[in-house]
Amino acid sequence: MPREIVHVGRKIRVAVDTTTTPDGQTIRRDVVLHPGAVVILPILDAEHVVLLRNHRFTIDETLWEVPAGTVEPNEPLQLCAERELAEETGYVAAKWRSLGYLYASPGVLNEKLHLFIAEELTPGPPRPEADEDLQAVTVRFDEAIKMCLSGEIKDAKTITSLLLWERMHRSDL
Repeated sequence: MPREIVHVGRKIRVAVDTTTTPDGQTIRRDVVLHPGAVVILPILDAEHVVLLRNHRFTIDETLWEVPAGTVEPNEPLQLCAERELAEETGYVAAKWRSLGYLYASPGVLNEKLHLFIAEELTPGPPRPEADEDLQAVTVRFDEAIKMCLSGEIKDAKTITSLLLWERMHRSDL
């Protein structure tokens, strides 16, 4: 399928793809191309997780989120997760577990979000990037789940991470 790059940004490219449908029609679709990201659920202890209060300029709203960040070219995924956790929260994890990956919005965006669990955390000073307005907050795990279910947490990667962990941790599966 022919792909025309129509915009190159700092982290993304925007393309227009031309394809043929099964019935022979030619269609054009806008696609946002992203290098991928890591998503980290920091487990502080059996009862607490670390979340971020993150001001998102794109929607001019402060959201509850788990730490996350864009994968640099040729960067191993776990190293990216370790870097992002330390930068955004100050924590370093002794134990890492991958939960696979998901697509946040595959109708327009090819970003693959690689999910990680970080455990056995040691605190340290956060080092957020200059354009980040965030604060790490310790939250009771049961309260975080209530926040997901009530709509207080609106970020899809955060909801997914918390609910997956709850299902894995609290079930006999």
